[in-house]
Amino acid sequence: MFRRRSQDEQASATTVVEDRQTRDPQAPKGRPTPKRSEAQTQRRKVVTAPGDRKAAARQARDARRADMSKQREALMNGDERYLPVRDKGPVRKFARDYVDSRFRAAEFFLPMAVVILVLSIVQNEALKQLSLLLWLVVIVVIVVDSAVSAFLLRRELAKRFPGQNTRGAVAYALMRSLQMRRLRLPKPQVKRGTKQL
Repeated sequence: MFRRRSQDEQASATTVVEDRQTRDPQAPKGRPTPKRSEAQTQRRKVVTAPGDRKAAARQARDARRADMSKQREALMNGDERYLPVRDKGPVRKFARDYVDSRFRAAEFFLPMAVVILVLSIVQNEALKQLSLLLWLVVIVVIVVDSAVSAFLLRRELAKRFPGQNTRGAVAYALMRSLQMRRLRLPKPQVKRGTKQL
């Protein structure tokens, strides 16, 4: 257990170390190492921490407010840099554009639900039966349309983004299709009928 290494083991360990050091040390990064003073200046951020707790809370609240306003503005104009994490990336952008470029049955769910609700409140028995039938038709149409959309979108994602993580993009697109076009955030960037490149 506590014996010395044999000559063969020491020689093999030496050759392994020598093999590792034969490569060019600058190969992986492709640029010279910066001087320590330069690296420290790049790392250093000017942080003005106030002395009292109330001022620190006020400063944090102002910073949070600025971030939220940037995020709100990005949701309105589609600026990719400040979007929330759930909306970032080319996969999510493609899913949004895919949904926004077509009419979806699910986006008319809320107006249809209001109409059906009004019909069910009316004291006419025929209209109540019609409202029940309309509920069934609307739900079946939305389910079928969503299933077809999910299948087609999954196929497009596999074709356009092979090897990339597309997990959650189909559910994201289906949830977006349930919203009326005017209320969608981030705002739609493509017109209806636009063909995806």
